[in-house]
Amino acid sequence: MDQAIASNHDRVRRFVFEDRPVRGHWVRLESAWRELRAHTHYPPAVTELLGQALVASVLLASTLKFRGTLTFQLQGSGAVSLLVAQCTHDFRVRAVARCDAAAVRRLSGEAGHRAPFRQLVGEDGRITVTIEAEEKSLRYQGIVPLSGTSLAESLEAYFASSEQLPTRVRLAADESHGSGMLVQKLPEHGSGEPEEVAEAWEGAQRGIEQLTPGELHHGSLEELLAQGFPGHDLRLLRGTPVRFECRCSHGRVAGLLRALGPDEVREVLKEQGAVLVTCEFCHRPYRFDPVDVEALFAEEPPSRGSGAIH
Repeated sequence: MDQAIASNHDRVRRFVFEDRPVRGHWVRLESAWRELRAHTHYPPAVTELLGQALVASVLLASTLKFRGTLTFQLQGSGAVSLLVAQCTHDFRVRAVARCDAAAVRRLSGEAGHRAPFRQLVGEDGRITVTIEAEEKSLRYQGIVPLSGTSLAESLEAYFASSEQLPTRVRLAADESHGSGMLVQKLPEHGSGEPEEVAEAWEGAQRGIEQLTPGELHHGSLEELLAQGFPGHDLRLLRGTPVRFECRCSHGRVAGLLRALGPDEVREVLKEQGAVLVTCEFCHRPYRFDPVDVEALFAEEPPSRGSGAIH
């Protein structure tokens, strides 16, 4: 294997089976995952699912060549009605969940710890993957129904349906980590005898299936590959950092308020004493007091100075 870079945190990496049409991608998030949730709190079961969705978005983006944004969305009919995770081509991520927190807690209590996937998202739902590329404003969207008993199985169904690539996925998340790995069988183009190719793919599936959440969270990628894929000649490529970055800003929120118009904004100010806008993705609050509001609608907007965010 190539020499590993120092950090295995907040990074996505690719590995390939030498001379075989099999590849893999791995991701581990720590700081980015915690920063994403700095201004919000989800029930543990929702935290776990949202972390898995975020990891899924990074794994999906890592398999593609594009410039733009990939959005991974789960819509369900259960206590968790929506999961949205976004990853750009250079691995800037953000994510949000919509749920009935009381219903999630009831289900988790009945299950003893974590409610099963289908109890949380319901029997009816779908996965939607949208790619908005910067080049020529291209947009692609793939939609598949929820499949199996986990988010990983639904992602495997997406690859089978939309990409026509046999894929196996492992996803894991808790309060501190989001981790995952996938392996894919690529089209065969002179990649060895059929029996050897089949053996490599079967070995890749066995290797990923035996990985536990704890191993994904804490083991180095080198250790995981040595443990899961012994006897295979692998090439491990250098990784790419993953970081949390929400697109919200004081300027964007100010523009939104200006678009609403002075009458509506001043009415909110009159009723509540201040205008509070919360980003739907990162839940960061933006507060505008009476001075801030009047500055918004001044003929010459002043520099932000010290009155930006309170």
